Amino acid sequence: MAKRASLSITEPNERWIQSRIDSQEFSSRSEVVNDLIRRAREVEAIRARLIASELSAENDGWVTATPEETLAEFRETAHRNGKI
Repeated sequence: MAKRASLSITEPNERWIQSRIDSQEFSSRSEVVNDLIRRAREVEAIRARLIASELSAENDGWVTATPEETLAEFRETAHRNGKI
């Protein structure tokens, strides 16, 4: 169910919204605003997943190793497995 709301929009933003309508990308201001909100929510969800992933990697010790240490570990593993 859609809820009506009154919004104040700055002139530059109004021109941008109107340009989206004029280009026929959207047919109304409501469509533009709802699309922007949907995209913002997607970005929030992606950001939350990235942060959780970074924290998980940090907690597992992935982030504490220097690039040189990581490369040395990869080389040791490859050597043990007969890859080099």
